[in-house]
Amino acid sequence: MITYNEEKKLFKLDTSSTSYIFKIGRYGHPEHIYYGKKLHDGDFTALELKNGIMLGSSVDYCEGADGYSLDNILLEYSGIGKGDYRHSPIELIMPDGSFVCDFVFREYKIEKGGYQAKELPTAEGGDETLSLVLCDKKYPGITLTLHYTVFGDCDVIARNAVLGNTEEKEIYIRKLMSFSLDFPTSGYDMITLNGSWAKEAHLSRRRVAPGLLVNDSTTGASSNRHNPGFLLAACGSDEEHGAVYGFNLVYSGNHYSAVECGPFNTVRIMSGINPHCFLWRLKSGESFETPQAVMSYSDGGTNGFSDRMHRFVNSHIVRGKYKLSERPIVINNWEATFFNFNRRKILALAGRAKKLGIEMLVLDDGWFGKRNSDTCGLGDWTVNKKKLPGGITGLCKKINSMGLRFGLWFEPECVNEDSELYRAHPDWAIKVSGRAPGIGRNQLVLDLTRKEVREYIVEAVDAVLSSCNVEYVKWDYNRHISDSFSPSLKMQGEFSHRYILGLYEILGELFHKRHPEILLESCSSGGNRFDLGMLCYSPQIWTSDNTDPIERLDIQGGIYLLYPPSTVSNHVSMAPHQQTLRETALSTRFNVAAFGVLGYELDFSELTPEERREIREQVAFYKAHRRTFQFGRLRCVPMQKEGQISWQTGDENESVAGVFQRIAKACPPRDNLRIAGLDASSEYTVSSVRQYARIRRFGALVKHILPFPLRADGFILRTADKYYALTDGAEEYRAYGDALSAGINLAMQYEGTGYAPSLRLYGDFGSGLYIVNKITEKEEENG
Repeated sequence: MITYNEEKKLFKLDTSSTSYIFKIGRYGHPEHIYYGKKLHDGDFTALELKNGIMLGSSVDYCEGADGYSLDNILLEYSGIGKGDYRHSPIELIMPDGSFVCDFVFREYKIEKGGYQAKELPTAEGGDETLSLVLCDKKYPGITLTLHYTVFGDCDVIARNAVLGNTEEKEIYIRKLMSFSLDFPTSGYDMITLNGSWAKEAHLSRRRVAPGLLVNDSTTGASSNRHNPGFLLAACGSDEEHGAVYGFNLVYSGNHYSAVECGPFNTVRIMSGINPHCFLWRLKSGESFETPQAVMSYSDGGTNGFSDRMHRFVNSHIVRGKYKLSERPIVINNWEATFFNFNRRKILALAGRAKKLGIEMLVLDDGWFGKRNSDTCGLGDWTVNKKKLPGGITGLCKKINSMGLRFGLWFEPECVNEDSELYRAHPDWAIKVSGRAPGIGRNQLVLDLTRKEVREYIVEAVDAVLSSCNVEYVKWDYNRHISDSFSPSLKMQGEFSHRYILGLYEILGELFHKRHPEILLESCSSGGNRFDLGMLCYSPQIWTSDNTDPIERLDIQGGIYLLYPPSTVSNHVSMAPHQQTLRETALSTRFNVAAFGVLGYELDFSELTPEERREIREQVAFYKAHRRTFQFGRLRCVPMQKEGQISWQTGDENESVAGVFQRIAKACPPRDNLRIAGLDASSEYTVSSVRQYARIRRFGALVKHILPFPLRADGFILRTADKYYALTDGAEEYRAYGDALSAGINLAMQYEGTGYAPSLRLYGDFGSGLYIVNKITEKEEENG
């Protein structure tokens, strides 16, 4: 709900659990008062920041201001040149050539529904939107409209800004943030998701101290280096306790976020398009809209914030057929075959996948042009019939006849120089005349600012998708942009943003208009574009090319802070893992990948019969609890033992808890598992999910329990290992929710002295899953 008190010139935006309050100050500037736990309506003068007299070298806003300095005021948005020396969210070259701008209140409008952008994706289903129109004092034809949309069901407020120009002269935008927000005190840590290829989304927590903390990307994408989402968490807060504010952008390009602690201990937060190499000419009669930014608050730690953001993404960002719908289990052929495949190999892989219960086969890179390596063929979206006689159409029909759905990989934004497309249109690639272009993965990036390039991509991809029953597309993008330049643009400072607008136009045409039934999975060399903008088109995103589950504990653990498991695509691969050479148990690979959208990426023919049986059981278990894994409330619950992690997902009726261990120690202390989110007065059953320990894990120890000598690596034990495994950690409990929230003392881990079916054989990189079910009255009656 949004209300305006005319007498006090005060706006109050309420969600289910939060309030956001600001007023129009005495000189017309929107002044921030409060954002946090929901407040009753009333007099909020006590919450306003007090400024009584001029402070030292501060500058009064105007003659007779009597100590009113913009530098000491909490503002909703700030201009330049009128005494506020904190970093400004806006930098304009005005009609008079100066940078001075001063935006004050003109009017407002409150409307039902959410804000809808013209060219940018925005969240759907908002309750109400406040449009606050400000105008520059000297040039009233230059307007700044601040939009606030309330999403009450998930405690989210979305903001963005639109700059309009009806003056006679053009102006230039050097910086225009989606939002700016001032807090009265510091005492926060900034939490960001940082990394690179194969180590995306690692958490970093830094104290907000005097100065500026910046989280940004200049790669052309939202980037695997610094995700656009970030948190401000009260010092001392943790997963379950303390005040947490979180912010994110509905945008997939160069982003910029800053947190500044000012000289009076105030904190300014802003986020938007990165001003790096940005310069936009705004002619008379034109307007420029910024991406939508979203924010939420929770006093329940990072888990409380994540729950709000997860519900928001599932209900208001993801759209179309797969909104709140379960995602299929796929087998992707990439790590099984790389480029070395043909029709026979793919059909053999599909046949084995079908027997294991997998639902879809996704054909990855290498099916088109002369694409036998990553040095050639990219851009030529015609099928390679030497590899695939009968083409994609014939292969798709055969896959469907086997009872599997079919998906296909594309990378339409890039091109190899060794391709028919590049030979025909070398000018379509991004490069600067007279300079040798930078090369990434043997490819260049196509210039999406050009209409003819966008049209080519749409028609080329559409021709393939229309030729057969493709139900899933993996849209890849395997390099950063360099040599940013387009001869089609007069203002090169517009290039990066226009590229992203071109991408959104392509995705909208293909997957919102022509093929809305297709499940799109965004991928960018792993998680280089894991952002809310892409999620408006692709309900799930390939999280990382790193499929090592121990690495994924950090990668997925970071992503879950801002994005729900339903959007997080995870695959079980072979071990040792290609990214780390680490050996991990098949059970651990599944247990980590199950928290999200499950897939497999391996050659089933290289597995033992026992391993294939284990995968069959994994797939069946995931199907039975798929909705819990993809749409349950996810929590990270702290463990008592160092090096252990617990993820838990579900509701008060059914939950799945995962326990993950990094490095084992001899004679470890017992493990205690707290189950969160249960009804304290209801009774539950807790059962470990069946998993297996390979005989080969015991090495030479096996010789000492047999009545006759055998070689640990000999034929007999190697053969037995293919067909037989030991039960690992069988446990069952029954208790009330309050007891389970206090913590289960789990069965012993292996301690070097023997074996029992209930013994948990975790070792290094071990894990286990526990299924928690409420006992219903009917079940109680049946005993």
